[in-house]
Amino acid sequence: MAETEFKPEHFINRELSWLEFNQRVLDEALNPKTPLLERVKFFCITSSNLDEFFEVRVAGLKQQIESEVVERSVDGMTATQCFRAVGKRAHQMVEQQFECWREKLAPALARNGIRFIDPENLKGTNRDYIDRFYHEEVRPVLTPLGIDSAHPFPQLRNKSLNLIVQLEIDRDGNKTRQLAIVQVPRALPRLVPLPREDGRMDYVFLGKIIGHYLADIFPGNTVLGFWMFRLTRNSELYIDEEEVANLLKAVEEELHNRRKGAAVRLEVQETCPPVIYRELLTRHNLTENDLYLVGWPINPVRMMTLYEGDHSPELRDPPFVAPVARMLRTEINLFDAIRQRDILLHHPYENFGSVVEFLAQAAEDPRVLAIKQTLYRTGGDQRIVGALMHAVRNGKQVTVVVELRARFDEANNIQWARQLEEAGV
Repeated sequence: MAETEFKPEHFINRELSWLEFNQRVLDEALNPKTPLLERVKFFCITSSNLDEFFEVRVAGLKQQIESEVVERSVDGMTATQCFRAVGKRAHQMVEQQFECWREKLAPALARNGIRFIDPENLKGTNRDYIDRFYHEEVRPVLTPLGIDSAHPFPQLRNKSLNLIVQLEIDRDGNKTRQLAIVQVPRALPRLVPLPREDGRMDYVFLGKIIGHYLADIFPGNTVLGFWMFRLTRNSELYIDEEEVANLLKAVEEELHNRRKGAAVRLEVQETCPPVIYRELLTRHNLTENDLYLVGWPINPVRMMTLYEGDHSPELRDPPFVAPVARMLRTEINLFDAIRQRDILLHHPYENFGSVVEFLAQAAEDPRVLAIKQTLYRTGGDQRIVGALMHAVRNGKQVTVVVELRARFDEANNIQWARQLEEAGV
């Protein structure tokens, strides 16, 4: 039998394939048959996925382009060709995403009593509420940064939301224009809820509140305009595990560098003038291929606030409660159950609590001498880590392999690894 000869047309490009996966997530947000708040959730997930895609995949492509190596991948593309194809497809997706918000989701939310109000349109008690919120909560944590020959462009954190402000400054009758940066505080909610009235849920965007009060931040100057923008930076961790003596410390150092990696994408409010966004591109060594002119909201991931809480059950899918696996429903002692037969659990379709209970029983059972466990992602669930530490206190030998490089969960896993070590695991 002749050996099959594979050609580039037999392969799908890895990066373009990933974008088609993300399109299927966006399609859920576009689907009118999906409950409204579930559509908002998928809208947010699309953005979260794209952020990670640029932080890792696109960042890797740009590094390949900058290197001296020129070669084709198995699909026949060079890194430059792949970058251009990815950029074209990503721009299409972003345009479709914000059209979805503007034409579909925002109007549908408004019809269901969830609205987004501009600060200048607030009246009465709502206006007083936002004015008080700004002066008490927002103004104390704002630090405007001027940009001129004496003040270089500030180092902006990865994915932070910022305003670039164009000012007219009058110095002894001489009017000059200057740019300034105002960073939107991460410590405050991006969606500020107004006091509820008539069952409605009204919100004001934090970025728009800051923009509304710019005259207070730059007294004596004329604000000519302001525009939101966001930088995405290379967030890949570069660690040679064979060369480092302490992997945990090496990962921690790389996590610190992640905040200030090279810029790979610039998202700017679509109303931003070319002279302003070109200045931002130049400052960060980017080209117009890296530019994404986006609608509102600038950072859709923060819209997950709308999905949180127990409001509006009619706008959600019915809650799914994973059942306990059939073989474990009648057995209180899990060791008795697995003596009878092997048990395969399917998560998330069967309750994960059985796994936690298994560890809890092992930690208490005097016949268990040792526990050996691999942890990849623990999330915010402390029960597994707590059971392992409890087992140590009960005199058992506990050994755990923690994956320190679980992408974007590294800091969380480092924290758990340290706690486990301190407990004697």
